[in-house]
Amino acid sequence: MLSRIERGLVSPSVETLDRVAQGLHVPISRFFGDQARRTDFCHVPAGQGVVVDRIGAVADYRYELLGHLLSGNLFAEPYLVTLLPDAEAYVTFQHPGLKFLYFLSGEVIYRYGTKVIEVKAGDSLLFDATALHGIEAIQAQPVSYLSVVFTLRE
Repeated sequence: MLSRIERGLVSPSVETLDRVAQGLHVPISRFFGDQARRTDFCHVPAGQGVVVDRIGAVADYRYELLGHLLSGNLFAEPYLVTLLPDAEAYVTFQHPGLKFLYFLSGEVIYRYGTKVIEVKAGDSLLFDATALHGIEAIQAQPVSYLSVVFTLRE
């Protein structure tokens, strides 16, 4: 049946499209969108990210949202994180998704589960964010890093 649909020999029913969408783990609307005309695009000029108060945010960790898209199955949250002068270590971040960190300045001791690593400007980390993680110690300030969390939309 899939081959016949792909070759344009049959027009599938809505029920068939729904079953195919479920099998591919995509919304049925994916079959009706014009991918060539997608307008998902975000440009944030330098210094113009939106400073946000995140639920559960740690005191003196400043989060600047660097982009936002409304469609697709993958949700990405890019932030510029800056530790303010009174920021303290915090190692109990834990949430769904994958996390990518790229350190722009400073030096820290970073904990991921039972692993502890020294991190400095230019270093990056990529990990499953469901494990406990965070900055265990601040070695040299100022500390700033790019943080991008990737999760699937439900």
